[in-house]
Amino acid sequence: MTATVDTIPVVPGAPVVGSVAELATDPAAFFVRCYTEHGPVFRVRALRRTLTVLAGPELARWMGSREGRESLRSAEVWQGLVDEYGATRTLTGVDGPEHRRLREVMRRGYSREALDGRLDELVAITDECLDRAWRPGSSVPVVEALQFLVTSQLGTVLTGTVPTQYVRDIRTTILYILNALVTRQRPEVILRSPVYRRSRARVQELGEEMIRAHRAREPRPDGRRTLVDDIMDAHDADPDLLAANDLVLALTGPYVAGLDTVANTLGCLVHAVLAHPDVLARIRAEADDVFASGPLTEDSLERLTATNGAVMETMRLYPIAVAQPRVANRDFTYEGHVIREGEPVYCAITVPHFLPEMFPDPLRFDVDRYTPERREHATPGAYAPFGKGPHTCLGKGIADVLMTLTAARLFHRLDLALGPRDATLRRRAAPTPGPVASFRVRVTRERRPR
Repeated sequence: MTATVDTIPVVPGAPVVGSVAELATDPAAFFVRCYTEHGPVFRVRALRRTLTVLAGPELARWMGSREGRESLRSAEVWQGLVDEYGATRTLTGVDGPEHRRLREVMRRGYSREALDGRLDELVAITDECLDRAWRPGSSVPVVEALQFLVTSQLGTVLTGTVPTQYVRDIRTTILYILNALVTRQRPEVILRSPVYRRSRARVQELGEEMIRAHRAREPRPDGRRTLVDDIMDAHDADPDLLAANDLVLALTGPYVAGLDTVANTLGCLVHAVLAHPDVLARIRAEADDVFASGPLTEDSLERLTATNGAVMETMRLYPIAVAQPRVANRDFTYEGHVIREGEPVYCAITVPHFLPEMFPDPLRFDVDRYTPERREHATPGAYAPFGKGPHTCLGKGIADVLMTLTAARLFHRLDLALGPRDATLRRRAAPTPGPVASFRVRVTRERRPR
């Protein structure tokens, strides 16, 4: 007999506020507990909202299936962002053929191939940031320093613009918009804040300057293109697909998408590696060898096995996209439960990261899970740090390279130490999970000069 919507279990929570405290503290652990206790479909109350949560190893396959694609939509989740920018659409907020067309416009610019022949350039950018903010004897605010580093890398590679003077504005705009318009953890009235309005205006200014710079720029002698070139050419060719009022949102998208995600993941990785001296020794040994071997190539990255394992393990244990918010596009059945059209749905895709049947001893930091001999992540449904389904992160290839290369260079060049206050990683959950802003490391010495 088919179950009805009324059989979906509701997770017990506090009066009025529901489970908001657990969601705000450690959403990944909360969803794992709920899945273990209530199964693959459950409801969560958070203040005035009730969310239907889908979870379990089967979820990844289902989201990529035709049924999953047709059962979920994204428009309502991102409509507030679109309206805030006075735009028509954004890549994350459209589905179906329109999404595929926009994704194809941006695919090359966000892909790993955008880094072809530029790995040594990325190292040079990393070195400049390390020389500026990671000096021997200093105490470094890790997340903030990594935000400046990531902005420099993304700007150079994806857009040809390095807007480090806008980092705090981008960061502030992200925090307010995600809190008020996407996750809805805060009331929209916070968008009236003068701090937010100034930052938002500065991000608009950045986007408009990128448009002007593109129009004035001569073609590059080497023929190299950036994401900005692809977006602007697509707008010129088909303004109905990429309208003029969508350009600022599309052009500043790499910073909005990458600033928090990459910097927060790298921040967690720095702590995890320093807390595991055996892993640190392996990363240093392979990094020392790679950086002593001449110009970097794709093969150089393949030799950074422990570093890549540390990146993957950090994304497993400290996922940024804990759950993907969606809306039910129609009535559908998942794991025997009926979800009704229009219901807010959270796809808790990272629950399998913490299941022992997928990853034995799941809370242990083990960089060898991803070796050819073990391949724990290859079990269907086990590993989803970049999301699943049609909206899987477009920049996952470039993010992997940036994080692996940055981590290798950081530990190759510097000796870092955790202070007593940061011996245990303290994290915040909203609006994107990551280390607390006060997390610091001490630079004890420079191991290798640039």
